[in-house]
Amino acid sequence: MAAGADLPVVDLAPFFTEDDSGGVTRATEAVREACRTHGCFRAVNHGVPAELMARALELSAAFFALPDDEKARARPAEGTVAPLPVGYARQPAYSADKHEYVLVFDPKLRFNEYPAEPAGFREAVEECYAKFTELGLLVQEVLNECMGLPPGFLRDYNGDRGFDFMSAMRYFPATEEENNGLSAHEDGNCITFVIQDGVGGLEVLKDGEWVPAEPVDGSIIVNIGDVIQVLSNNKLKSPTHRVVRKQPVHRHSFAFFFNIHGDKWIEPLPEFTTKIGESPRYRGFVFNEYMQMRMRAKIHPPSRPEDVVHNNITHYAI
Repeated sequence: MAAGADLPVVDLAPFFTEDDSGGVTRATEAVREACRTHGCFRAVNHGVPAELMARALELSAAFFALPDDEKARARPAEGTVAPLPVGYARQPAYSADKHEYVLVFDPKLRFNEYPAEPAGFREAVEECYAKFTELGLLVQEVLNECMGLPPGFLRDYNGDRGFDFMSAMRYFPATEEENNGLSAHEDGNCITFVIQDGVGGLEVLKDGEWVPAEPVDGSIIVNIGDVIQVLSNNKLKSPTHRVVRKQPVHRHSFAFFFNIHGDKWIEPLPEFTTKIGESPRYRGFVFNEYMQMRMRAKIHPPSRPEDVVHNNITHYAI
């Protein structure tokens, strides 16, 4: 792991080569240390073509530049049933967050709708989705090793890819009054991948200080979510992060959420509790109940700042 100007940098190349010479062991240890100290890292040589990510960001910017009525066509037909509202949307006026987005699921599930323009947008989005899924499966195996779990444990535990989703986002330019693009939060899922254009704005909280995750061409920001933090009984951390908007430009990014099935029971694993003589730091819960709680908090945010803590994973803390 090399110390970058912002986040730990992990080279995933050893996982794609047959001649290892200890590279896999070193890369796995780098992921373990990054997830223990920061909860996230910058992945390089990760198997997702840089030109594909650049093209997706460029076409995403072209899509969001369309008139609102054109963007609104990227919504599924009435009666479509999906785990989350797919298609184009923007944050409501009352929200503190200032961005618009297109949310997509696995193309094979046929939830998604795309506008005719810009040409190639759909193909780039779906190709990115497929590559991020492959990377998610790899990182999940690496985390399995990092956590000292039986071979294939996370793969068998989280084998349903029907709840993964990806969001293309555009953040509006900052104003003199405020620059919030996405409020400080932790991700509730397993693993998140983020790519962003040259504008930047992503920041991660580390030891009480906001660390900028500056744009680096071809790299992917990887962070673990609340599910991994709970399973590891806080040995690995779900990082607090936010997006700060800048003047006078829009910011474009993609976030891929490697998720877990809604009916899964989440609790600290024995490897991090009874087997090492430590008490669980969380009570168990059904994942979907946690997601519903987070969604309610997003739609109806608490009126008092001190109540926000009850809308995240600390709700289940012992």
